[in-house]
Amino acid sequence: MAGIVDSYDISAKHYDAAYAKLAEKQILVDTPFYVDLARHCPGPVLEIGCGTGRVLLKIARQGVEIEGVDNSGPMLAVLRKRLDAESPEVCSKVKWHQGDMRNFHLDRKFPLVIIPFRPLQHMYTQEDQLAALNNAAAQLADGGRLAFDVFYPNFELIPAGIGEEILELEWHLEVDPLKTVRRYFRKESYDKIAQTFDATFVFRTYCDEKLVSEETEPLKMSYYTYPQMRALLALAGLEIVAEYGSFRRAPLNNDATDMIFVVKKAPA
Repeated sequence: MAGIVDSYDISAKHYDAAYAKLAEKQILVDTPFYVDLARHCPGPVLEIGCGTGRVLLKIARQGVEIEGVDNSGPMLAVLRKRLDAESPEVCSKVKWHQGDMRNFHLDRKFPLVIIPFRPLQHMYTQEDQLAALNNAAAQLADGGRLAFDVFYPNFELIPAGIGEEILELEWHLEVDPLKTVRRYFRKESYDKIAQTFDATFVFRTYCDEKLVSEETEPLKMSYYTYPQMRALLALAGLEIVAEYGSFRRAPLNNDATDMIFVVKKAPA
């Protein structure tokens, strides 16, 4: 398998503040969907790509036992700090592991496995995509469900604006409210055949509008068509239980912004 390293050294520092802004702007609205799935399953839940615990902790606060897996040490370090601020009751519901979504192994099975916010789009080859889906399926208990999302590709937008820098988000530093962080996004290139694009996040910190630091981190993502996603699921021995075009469970049609799937193991 091709090596995939997404350490997120820079993004981990800013992740929670940035994605709180996305939630505030109603751009990132996936949490209620996954929390609702978790509340209606007997537990425990497994989250693949748990990061800093954005979804994981909300599920644990519902009293649901949950384990998280992520390959990023910096992201998990933030999760550990966040757990220090949680109640003993919440902490007792959480376990976390560092591992690659293609090949990690846990000694238990789960009635619900979730992969929120597009970790599958960091699998860049069919081999890696199938390995990730097969490994997720291997964690399912009998009758269990796997839920995940990928974005619905906009084929006009993907090749547009190469090299342009776009201001996406802005927030004040919690530890120093006089400082403002602005996150910019710059698309560097795209590959129509591989269905991937490369980009850069630029984090600039200002004090009284004076630039005091700049940090950059690369981003690479793959994207899927709907027929391709169905074919990958079939190759992984998974069948669709439900599919949605938004986290409000809108139909998967021409108005869809996301492709959200709930699947189970197909009968042998």
